Amino acid sequence: MAEKKVKTVKAKDTAKPKTAAKIKPETKTEAKPAKEAKAAVKESVVVKEVREPAPKKDEVSETTPLEALDEDRDWAKNETADFSGKYTKSVGRRKTAAAQVRLYESGKGIIMVNGQRASQYFPGEGLNIITQPLKVTGHGRDFNFSIIARGGGKQGQVEAVRLGITRAIFALDPATKEALKVNGFLTRDPRKVERKKPGFKKARKRPQWSKR
Repeated sequence: MAEKKVKTVKAKDTAKPKTAAKIKPETKTEAKPAKEAKAAVKESVVVKEVREPAPKKDEVSETTPLEALDEDRDWAKNETADFSGKYTKSVGRRKTAAAQVRLYESGKGIIMVNGQRASQYFPGEGLNIITQPLKVTGHGRDFNFSIIARGGGKQGQVEAVRLGITRAIFALDPATKEALKVNGFLTRDPRKVERKKPGFKKARKRPQWSKR
């Protein structure tokens, strides 16, 4: 009986390592290529993202329109101002500023303000504002303007000059009324700074009230 038990145990011990040796290496060899394939895909994606160049802006297309605008803005800087002959006069006001405008029919689009070119006297957007009535009516290069601006600041004088130019164009050509009225150039802006009142810090600002 003892000899039979020993034989059966030996048979079991020999059978176990054979099955384990066959199954384990097969599972390990199948898992390795899958991991390597995933890593290769990630590397390829990263390389593609890096190699794509960022879009660059076209510098020539940006600079050319600005130069064209500057030339169109002060195109008459080399023209000689001729203020002779018949003229149409008007007055424009805004806040505390007033502008006396003279419109000369046979002109080249030159605007003189207090003896200076409009582009020099009103730097920045001032020239674009005062020439709005001329652009709307299509008389951008038909008239010369001699203007005297007094009082107020630059912004008030700009809007006063625009109103004076608008009134002069309307007096010369009443057919431009619709184009000027639709854009609101004929209306005089009556807004002003409200005066300070006695006992107040400003026009309506009261001093701080303390109970005790």
